[in-house]
Formats: sequence, C-alpha cells, structure tokens
Amino acid sequence: MLGIDPLYVACEGRIVVIVAGDCADEALAAMRSHPLGEQAAVIGKVVDDPPGLVLLNTTFGGTRIVDLLVGDPLPRIC
Repeated sequence: MLGIDPLYVACEGRIVVIVAGDCADEALAAMRSHPLGEQAAVIGKVVDDPPGLVLLNTTFGGTRIVDLLVGDPLPRIC
C-alpha cells in the first residue's frame, strides 16, 4: 500500500537457515524444540532450474522473481 516491499524491511529476531534437503526435518525439529523456535517452518527449497534466480510463489498462484535490493535499505527505527 505504501510501496514498501516487506522482503527488504529489516526484521530483527529472525533467522534463515539453509540445510541439505535430507536434513530439513531434523533441523526443523531441533529449532521447534526451543521455545523461541516453536513457529519454525520450511519456507523454500534450492533447485537447479532456473539457474541464478530466486523465485517466490505468490498467494495468488503466480511466481515472482526476487531481485537484489536497488538503492539503500530502509533505516532501522529503534
């Protein structure tokens, strides 16, 4: 609504962990075993095709390319 993409806004207290696919269940169980990780979830996977792109599945059933941030990120307001 304001033209701010939530993918590029700072969000403290979050982590993205990349593990081998065959270790995902074990890693997820380990994170969920901690009270701060109860909502841990698998949010994606790494595939070979298309090479060099990060794709995002939208809530409307489409696909969007996630580009590198152009310009300066929004400043943190603490």
